[in-house]
Amino acid sequence: MKFREWLEKIIYNEMTSGVLMIAAMIASIWCANNEFRQTVYSFWHTQLFVGVHDIKFSRPLEWWVNDVLMVFFFLQVGLELKREMREGFLSDIKQIFVPAIAAAGGIICPALIYLAFNYHSEQYINGWAIPTATDIAFAVCILMLVGGAIPKAAKVFLLAIAIFDDLGAILIIALFYNKGVSVDLLGYASLACIGLYLLNRMQFTNFSLYLFFGAALWYCFLNGGIHTTMAGVVVAMAYPMRVNIKKYSPLERLSRKLKPWVDIIILPVFAFASTGLYLGNITAETFTHTLTLGIIFGLFLGKQIGIFTTTWLMIKSGLAKFPDTVSRLDLYGVASVAGIGFTMALFVGKLSLPEGMQSEIRLGILCGSGLSALWGALVFQLQHHFFKKPEPEPEVLPEPEVV
Repeated sequence: MKFREWLEKIIYNEMTSGVLMIAAMIASIWCANNEFRQTVYSFWHTQLFVGVHDIKFSRPLEWWVNDVLMVFFFLQVGLELKREMREGFLSDIKQIFVPAIAAAGGIICPALIYLAFNYHSEQYINGWAIPTATDIAFAVCILMLVGGAIPKAAKVFLLAIAIFDDLGAILIIALFYNKGVSVDLLGYASLACIGLYLLNRMQFTNFSLYLFFGAALWYCFLNGGIHTTMAGVVVAMAYPMRVNIKKYSPLERLSRKLKPWVDIIILPVFAFASTGLYLGNITAETFTHTLTLGIIFGLFLGKQIGIFTTTWLMIKSGLAKFPDTVSRLDLYGVASVAGIGFTMALFVGKLSLPEGMQSEIRLGILCGSGLSALWGALVFQLQHHFFKKPEPEPEVLPEPEVV
C-alpha cells in the first residue's frame, strides 16, 4: 500500500477523530494541572486581530475556536444532514420514524433529569440542554473498539439516532440560546440567504461563492443576536446535492474535502481548548453539586432510559421491528453509548452558563460521557460473549448412493 493511500485510510477512518479527541482531552487536563497551566490559559486568551476597513475583530483565541472554527463543524453536520434528507436514511418516512422517536426520548429524558436536580435554581436551569446530544465521533470510536460485538443493524440505528440528535441540537441552539435579535441585521442576513438560494438555483458549485455569502451571514448573525454556528448550517442547506451537468455529487465531494479539516484539526483543537479541568479545585462538593449531578445522570441514565424505553415500547406496540440478529441487549447497548455527549455538550455548556460554572460542567460531561462509554462497551462485550445466539448449523445432505 502506498503512503498516500495509507494516510487517506487513517484520515477518513471514523475512529481517528474520536482517538484524537480523547488524546486532546487528556492533554488539556494534563496541561491544566501542571506548570503549563498559566501558559495555556494565557495562550487561549491572547487577543488575535483580524479585519479589513471598518470590519475589525480583536478577540481571544478561544473565541475564534468557538465562533469561527466551530462554524465549519456545523457546516459539516449540515452537509451530512442534507445528504441523509435527500438521498439517505432520512429520505424515507418509514425509516426515520423509529430513530426519530427514540432520539426524541433521548433528548427529553436527560433534560428532565437535569431539571429535576436544578429546577430550584434560576442560575443553573438554563443548562437543561447540556446532556441532550450524542457525540457521534466518540460514539463511533467506541463502536469501532468493540468491533464485531455489534450487529450492523444496531450500528445503523445508533448513527440514525445521532443524526436526529444533531438536528435537535441545532434547533435547540437556534431557538433557546440566541441573544436579543437585531431586526435590521436580520434583514441583511435575509439578503445573504437570498444570495445563497440563487446560487443553489443556478447550480453553482464553486464553494468560494457560498463562502462569501456565508461570511456575510456569519457577520450578521454575530451582531444580530443569532449564534454564528447557524451560518454553517444555512450554507450547508444551500449547497447543491446534485447538478445536472456533473456525474458526481458536489455536496459529497465538499463533505469529503471538509471532513479531514474538521475531524483531524477543528474538533481536537476544540476539545483541547474546552476540557482543561483543574483538578486542584475538585472537591466532594463539586461532585455533589446539582449542576454536576444533573449532567452526569442526564447523560448516563437519561440517554439510556429515554432511548431504550421509547424503542422497547415501539417494538411491543408493533410500530418497530428489528432483524433477529439485534437483541434487546444490543438496543440497550446502543442507548448506553448514546450517552457520550462530549463535543455538543461542551459547546452548549459554554452557550448556556457563565464561565464560573464551567468546572462543574466539564466534570459532569467527562464523568457522564466516560460512564456511558465504559458501560456501553461492557454491555456489548457481555452480549457478545455470553448472550450471543449460536450460528445455525449447516444442513448436512446425505451422500448419494453409488450405483
